[in-house]
Amino acid sequence: MDKALKPLNVFLAAPRGFCAGVDRAIQIVERALEKYGAPVYVRHEIVHNKFVVDGLKEKGALFVDELDEIPDDGQPVIFSAHGVPKHVPETASQRNMFYIDATCPLVSKVHREAEKYHAKGYHIILIGHKGHPEVEGTMGQLPEGSVSLVETVKDIRNLKTKNPQGLAYCTQTTLSIDDTAEIVQALKSKFPDIIEPPKGDICYATTNRQEAVKQIAQKCDVMFVIGAPNSSNSNRLVEVAKDYGCREAYLVQRAYDIQEDWLKNVQNLGLTAGASAPDILIDEVVLYLRRKFNIVVEEIVIQKENVVFNIPKILREKAA
Repeated sequence: MDKALKPLNVFLAAPRGFCAGVDRAIQIVERALEKYGAPVYVRHEIVHNKFVVDGLKEKGALFVDELDEIPDDGQPVIFSAHGVPKHVPETASQRNMFYIDATCPLVSKVHREAEKYHAKGYHIILIGHKGHPEVEGTMGQLPEGSVSLVETVKDIRNLKTKNPQGLAYCTQTTLSIDDTAEIVQALKSKFPDIIEPPKGDICYATTNRQEAVKQIAQKCDVMFVIGAPNSSNSNRLVEVAKDYGCREAYLVQRAYDIQEDWLKNVQNLGLTAGASAPDILIDEVVLYLRRKFNIVVEEIVIQKENVVFNIPKILREKAA
């Protein structure tokens, strides 16, 4: 060990990285490529991570924004883990496309909740981030005007509804637990009769990763969250780190995003990864830190995860 290198304690949050929904979605693309050959078309990023998407491109996946970019060649079309509005599979069916839905089962659960509430005559309040594909997918399960989107407590103060007794709420699965609790409280204060989900909609992986960050935030001068700029759950981890006592927290996609200034006078560094980031990117950052410091890595485990989601039956069956 090089004595000239400064010491650095690295607190590695666990759980971190891939969740079961992300792992399933990536497997769906890989299995489809193995079974049907390239190209396999994917509508939108399968998950929010450039490293993962680039790796799948190299294997023969073609990523498109909309179905009209895809030729009628009979090759599989895969819908991303974030879910899609109902018109997407409807359009695919009209074109006789062979499509496979990689929507995370926990996102599908929210879709079914929203449909159930709508069928009972409730107007849906959706807590989420405008423009996020998961939110667009959830809102797109129901007729236009059936869902009102709120992002903040202020949105609730400004919210008007024809029937305050006929409301139910759902949430995006990747939100800040604390922020969402505050918004839910404001909803219940304004609309005491609002119906809530039988179980919370924020997914186990989002919850666990935020709780792990809370455990290490106060120990850390700086925290790195490995994730993509368009990853909701990764951005929430940065916010949680700051809210729970970490002086600075940064979202980084790869080790080369780390700026030298961020490591000045740092003795204790936290490290985690959003639910779309593979372990190899954590390893890359640890290696980068080893080159600059004498590091001691301590993993702080708050929960063991053993959730697994099956891939669709058609991909579990061998090719004829």
